[in-house]
Amino acid sequence: MSAGIARVGVVGGGQMGAGIAEVCARAGLDTVVCEVDAVAARTARDRMAASLERAVRRGRLEREAARDALARTVFTGGLDVLADRQLVIEAVVENADAKTEVFAALDKIAEDPAAILATNTSSLPIMRLGMATGRADRVVGLHFFNPVPVLPLVEVVPSLHTSAATTATIEAFATSALEKTVIRSQDRAGFVVNALLIPYLLSAVRMAESGFASAADIDAGMEHGCAHPMGPLKLADLIGLDTVVSIAESLYEEFREPLHAPPPLLRRMVEAGLLGRKTGRGFHTYDQG
Repeated sequence: MSAGIARVGVVGGGQMGAGIAEVCARAGLDTVVCEVDAVAARTARDRMAASLERAVRRGRLEREAARDALARTVFTGGLDVLADRQLVIEAVVENADAKTEVFAALDKIAEDPAAILATNTSSLPIMRLGMATGRADRVVGLHFFNPVPVLPLVEVVPSLHTSAATTATIEAFATSALEKTVIRSQDRAGFVVNALLIPYLLSAVRMAESGFASAADIDAGMEHGCAHPMGPLKLADLIGLDTVVSIAESLYEEFREPLHAPPPLLRRMVEAGLLGRKTGRGFHTYDQG
């Protein structure tokens, strides 16, 4: 396999983690997904199976290839099975304490001193996660986009400690094994894409909050007036409003720009559990069936 990486672990089997595992398995890699317990692991397996089935129905994947990808993926609770992995990609909740805890644990578990520990964080400093380990030179940001099996982009984000060899290896892995398009970012909150995207989404939220226009009209305006494939509030719902708030808070903490501050409406919606597509309601309503 590309860059010598054949055994991959993914920590977290949510929407992003399951998607990352899927693209790794479809690339022929020996893939392990770790969740908090067996129940969550089964849910992660179901999530990946459903995504593979959608790819088959839409003609993007042969059924035999889908079966093979699922068969070569192990879903389990706990992290100990990651001891032999050459690359582990963390994809847990966008929370600094949770991610730091995972990296500290992985540092003790990963037996190969050359193993790379990557994070799918949207906005948190790679340096902070690397310093939770004794191998900061082997820690790097590898930020995928949702839905992972469909969107071609990956951001590679080295910290000040990440070695040039680690960065080169992970870029080769993403481009050759996963067939993704890679862009490189400095270790700054939001990296390239979210540093541009989140202020735009927050501006749309403020427009809806002020009564300037309805959510439907804001989205229609950008879809039909600017040829965007999805309006900003639909996109926020797809990302998850809780994730949008987390990224915005990281941007505001680093840059202290008012345009990065989450609007009150957005915070209230998150407090109410109206998180977008994953809960069936955000700025729009979605069928959960």
